Amino acid sequence: MPPRRRVPVAEGRAALLTWADARAGGGAVDRPTTATAVRFTLEELGIRAPGRSVEVRVPPFGVVQCVEGLQHRRGTPPNVIETDADTWLALAVGTLDPATAAGDGRLRVSGTRADLTAYLPLFDDLRKVT
Repeated sequence: MPPRRRVPVAEGRAALLTWADARAGGGAVDRPTTATAVRFTLEELGIRAPGRSVEVRVPPFGVVQCVEGLQHRRGTPPNVIETDADTWLALAVGTLDPATAAGDGRLRVSGTRADLTAYLPLFDDLRKVT
């Protein structure tokens, strides 16, 4: 059974488009819009890569466990990916690649299974987010 969405698709899509348009224009995005976009994309990742072997953290907005494999149940997970909201959203829409973000120190990765390159970007064309 797929996970239940907490962010309605239309609301998440609108927030993601607002974020992308503001970023392209050099503008800023308010905190609630950023939070909605992050939560929407994390939910999308959880749907596309179901499982509990990797934890993706985007503090303070959200976290998702994803990718099939050994499940983690207590303490700090062995496979963790952590980043800030702007970096995560840029990865999700494909304007930044994981290797560049990791090389710049904006994407912190630990564990042998903590690799999302097979799942990113989540959206090739933002105008077609469903």
